[in-house]
Amino acid sequence: MIFKCKNCGGNTVYSPEKHGMYCPFCDSEGSHERTDDSLGDLTVCPNCGGEIKLQEFTSATRCPSCDCYLILNERVEGEYAPRFILPFQLGKETCKQRIREKFKKYRFAPTDFLAEVRLNEMQGVYVPFWLYDYNAHWDYRAEGTKVRVWTSGDTEYTETSYYDVERDMDIQFRQMPVDASIQMPDDVMDLVEPFDYEQMVDFSPEFMSGFYAEKYNMEAASLEERAKKKMEEDARQLLNNTCTGYSTLRVKIRDLSVKDSQSDFGLLPVWRYLYQYGGQSYPFYVNGQTGKIVGEAPLSMKKVWAYSGTLWACLTAILVLLQVILVYI
Repeated sequence: MIFKCKNCGGNTVYSPEKHGMYCPFCDSEGSHERTDDSLGDLTVCPNCGGEIKLQEFTSATRCPSCDCYLILNERVEGEYAPRFILPFQLGKETCKQRIREKFKKYRFAPTDFLAEVRLNEMQGVYVPFWLYDYNAHWDYRAEGTKVRVWTSGDTEYTETSYYDVERDMDIQFRQMPVDASIQMPDDVMDLVEPFDYEQMVDFSPEFMSGFYAEKYNMEAASLEERAKKKMEEDARQLLNNTCTGYSTLRVKIRDLSVKDSQSDFGLLPVWRYLYQYGGQSYPFYVNGQTGKIVGEAPLSMKKVWAYSGTLWACLTAILVLLQVILVYI
């Protein structure tokens, strides 16, 4: 499918700044009209006839010939239809500025690292996530001690009090996220979190126009182990927060059980900037909602050596000046 402007026929896209559909050609808002076309694995753009090569999991892409954004009907409908989508809240220009602010003090980064032509290559991607809900229960039993020490005269006293520590807790976890994209590194996606899921809405393909996207690469069942680990870590932290103030805890029973669970498919916004330098790739990821940046700036050895040479020249000049001063003293 393609969203075209009713006024000028241009490709309308979703604007994070305007929070709605926008035509960049005639500046009209809300003028979009959907046109449906089915695309195969290798096809031509229905807008210009240019060739488009689609990867296995691509659900939204851009035509390299006419820059029109295309959404694949068969990969956002039926079994691949997302239930939720978190629309982009930050546009490209905002994310470019945030990257510049974060890395502008990196003295030894390559000169063109923050160049406009480089940052313009940044792409907005809707990453597929499975979102898991759990109703869990803690059955916890422990023996706790509190130790009090005081001194009276020349004698030090120690008093140990013993307590039965019991916790019977029901915990609800909602929308525990696990990315379902093979291309996106799991550890990076974990670092890009958290997202504010209160801004998530029911899926509508309009939000995808202007961005890239994937359908889920893996089924929910194959990723649930990661979700359960996240849930268990959070549950353990919640339990520990209720068991403070004891000198020691001797656990007798610690049983976390899941009473019921469910999963939903959703799309979450991420800006991706891939910088090539010295034969290596340096990927950067920006949370499309919060602006959180994940990535490390590359190091330009030319700048390091140039700086070292300048520093050495300055030190040499200072030493020579000191020798001259000492001669005349």
